[in-house]
Amino acid sequence: MDPNPSTLPDPGPSTTGRIVLAATPIGNTGDASARLVELLGTADIVAAEDTRRLHRLVQSLGVEVSGRVISYHEHNEATRTAELLDQVRAGSTLVMVTDAGMPAVSDPGFRLVEGAIAAGLPVTAVPGPSAVLTALALSGLPTDRFCFEGFLPRKAGERASRLADLSAERRTMVFFEAPHRLEAMLRALRERFGPDRPIAVCRELTKTYEEVIRGTIGELLQWAEGNEVRGEIAVVLGGAPEQAAGKPEDHVAAVNELVAQGIRLKEAVAAVAEDVRVSKRELYSAVLAAR
Repeated sequence: MDPNPSTLPDPGPSTTGRIVLAATPIGNTGDASARLVELLGTADIVAAEDTRRLHRLVQSLGVEVSGRVISYHEHNEATRTAELLDQVRAGSTLVMVTDAGMPAVSDPGFRLVEGAIAAGLPVTAVPGPSAVLTALALSGLPTDRFCFEGFLPRKAGERASRLADLSAERRTMVFFEAPHRLEAMLRALRERFGPDRPIAVCRELTKTYEEVIRGTIGELLQWAEGNEVRGEIAVVLGGAPEQAAGKPEDHVAAVNELVAQGIRLKEAVAAVAEDVRVSKRELYSAVLAAR
C-alpha cells in the first residue's frame, strides 16, 4: 500500500534554480514584456548572445541588471553549458537572451535546454516577439500550416540540394537571409520553384523602416536586382500547389516501386493513395489489373 503523503517527512525547500528562455524585441524595444524587464533585473545570471547588445537593451528599458552577465553564443555554448547547469543546480535563476526574438530558434539556447532536460532541471520561457511569426502573419500567405527553415546554406550546391528537398513541401515556408545574399537566394528559388510561386520579403520588422514586399518569385527577384536591400530579412514562400489527383492507373508504378522496396501491397497502396488523393480501392484494383 502506498504511504499516506501527509505522513512523509518534509524534504525542505528545493535548492534547484531554473532556466528561463526570454524573448527580446526584434526591433522595437517597446515590445519588451513586463516579465522580461522584471527577470533582467532580478535574475542571478543573465546569459546573453552578445553582452553589448544586452547592455544597449537594458539601457533603453531603464533596467539595472543585478546578476552576473556572461556571454553565451554559438562559439562557446558547447563548453559553457555544463558550467551554467551547475549554477542552476546550485539554486541560481538563469535567464537566457539572444540578440532578438526567442532563444533556441535559429539562435543559441538549444544546447542549454537539451542539457537541462537531461539533467532534470526546470526550464520555462517568457514568450514575446518572433520574427518567424511576425513575417508569417504579414506575408498574406496561408498560415494554417507552415515550417521554419532558417538560413539556407551559403554554398550554391548545398543550397540547391536543400531546396530540392523542399520541392514537394506544401506548407508555407519561412526563411531568414542576410541582405547581401537575398538576390542569390531569390535566384535559387526561381530556379527550383519557377518564377510564379507567391513569396514575401519582410524587412526590418517592427522597426521604423519596416517593409513587406509581396509578389511572385520573379517579381521580387527583379525588385532585389534593382534595389540595395538592407536590414534584417525574413522570406516567406508559398508551398507547392496541390497536384491534380489523376487516374488510379497513373499511380500504379509508384505503388510497385514501394512494393519493390519491401513494403506490403496494401500499405503501399494506402500511402500512395493518400499522397495523390485517389481512392484506395480503385488504386488497389488498378495495381492488380496491371499484373
